[in-house]
Amino acid sequence: MGLSLGYVARRVLLFVVVVWAAATINFVVPRFAPGDPTAAVVARLESQGGRVENPKALIEEYRRKFGLDKPLVVQYVLYLSNLSRFELGFSIGFFPTTVSGLIARHLPWTIGLLLTSLFISFAIGSILGALMVWPGSVRSLRVVAPLTMVMAAIPYYLMALLLLWGLAFTYSVFPIFGASAIGSDLKGFARFGEIIYFSTLPALSIVISSIGLWAVTMRGIMVSTLGEDFLTLAEAKGLKGPRIFFWYGVRNAMLPQVTGLAIAIGQIMAGSVIVEVLFSYPGVGHLLFEAIRSNDYPIIQGITFLLVVSAAGAVLIMDLLYPRLDPRISYSNK
Repeated sequence: MGLSLGYVARRVLLFVVVVWAAATINFVVPRFAPGDPTAAVVARLESQGGRVENPKALIEEYRRKFGLDKPLVVQYVLYLSNLSRFELGFSIGFFPTTVSGLIARHLPWTIGLLLTSLFISFAIGSILGALMVWPGSVRSLRVVAPLTMVMAAIPYYLMALLLLWGLAFTYSVFPIFGASAIGSDLKGFARFGEIIYFSTLPALSIVISSIGLWAVTMRGIMVSTLGEDFLTLAEAKGLKGPRIFFWYGVRNAMLPQVTGLAIAIGQIMAGSVIVEVLFSYPGVGHLLFEAIRSNDYPIIQGITFLLVVSAAGAVLIMDLLYPRLDPRISYSNK
């Protein structure tokens, strides 16, 4: 495979160091943020009509329960010990629900939305970007280049606002928020269709913005691929245009795109926070937003830790798979 054991060991060690550093930052930052999560829980109970006889005692009990009364060094050691066993603890705001239970409840929504949107935008954007500079493509596709640059410059949350205004508020084609109708009890294929219907606008906002980015990057890579000798050789062999385009052109230009795809897949855990908040979509991004609002340390730490592990893991796997994707790459010591 072109991999040496020493290189693999160094990459795995780097992965561990990155995860440890991110976990440490993840521990420190929320604790220096203003506000007390336990006080926020008591305030929410009172705002919902609950009567708290002794708020100070309740806050102290919450702090003791979650170990917030211990010195920071002790909290840090316990935090790393729990992470090493993938124990994310209990949510402060939703006690006694566990953080892993909350993430497991919201994660399928995020994966379904973002993974589908990611692969659709990646496929369309990559093919479109390659066709824009391919000599055998129709001339009208080259006019699309300025449009893709504009699409790449529009943030997905701004696209979400535009789609909400046009297709939800102005022309009520799609629902404004949520993942199901109020009081809905649909089952089976009817429920699946309802989920697709409610997820269309959030997915469109991500797909439209992402297509431009994938197309622009693929266009730049394809330009440098056009002058390669293997394309000239394929034409000299008399191969047909579509085969030359896909097998020799797109295939050899895809390596940087696949790297970007791997990183994007690794970052799916974070969700598209602003899009999920705008559409009240019940994904991990919306859960993270609510946790930040209430200073729910365990949820913030759990989501960001899993994000770091998934992103760093995706990069590690792609780094080790490079020799399989491109035989010209070798990490061996020979």
